[in-house]
Amino acid sequence: MELQVAVAKVSKYAVSESGDTLEIVERPHGGLSVVLADGQGSGRAAKDLSNLVAKKAVSLLADGVRDGAVARAVHDFLYHYRHGQVSATLNIVSADLSTRTIVISRNNPSPALVSVNGEVLVLAETATSIGMHRRAKPTIAELPLEATTYVLVYTDGVDTAGRRYGRSIDLIALLQAAASRRADPRTLADEVLARAIELDEGRPNDDMSVVVLAVLPVRTRDEARRLFVQFPLR
Repeated sequence: MELQVAVAKVSKYAVSESGDTLEIVERPHGGLSVVLADGQGSGRAAKDLSNLVAKKAVSLLADGVRDGAVARAVHDFLYHYRHGQVSATLNIVSADLSTRTIVISRNNPSPALVSVNGEVLVLAETATSIGMHRRAKPTIAELPLEATTYVLVYTDGVDTAGRRYGRSIDLIALLQAAASRRADPRTLADEVLARAIELDEGRPNDDMSVVVLAVLPVRTRDEARRLFVQFPLR
């Protein structure tokens, strides 16, 4: 099997700085964790907030703290640091080689979607943002690390795309189509983001970030690990 991760993100229309922050960290006992944070509001203030949240989460994950404990600790940190006056959403998706599981931690009202051998699961258990309330615990889902699995998480700009025009994004259909042809995660992330932007008439109403983690049959014969990044310069 092979683990693949892809990210696609854009900022709110006419705002140069995205309020979403994405970080990837190797786990000390094997595997990867992907952290996606969305700060309250948009622009520089939201970016500073999401960056603070993501960096704190990555630091704890790198120290070997379990995902659920990381989410709780980051909430406590933000709540006390900003006195309960700001909020952020936090998603942590991990491929844990020590337990051979995929762990999906959500402090995000937007659901997460999982496709396992073509069957789509919607993880929509109520989950609150971090930072505003004294107690905010994550919802946790744990799945076997097996091919063929896709995990799709995103910020609320994707979830609400098109609503001001009376339309909505069909993420289940997009995931099902990609899983049926065993698309690579980059293709799926690009398709989801493109559809969300299209629904907002080419002018994203909010910051949009899409993360796809997939476990697929091995496509390369060597043991090399690779990372590809494409970042437009302004």
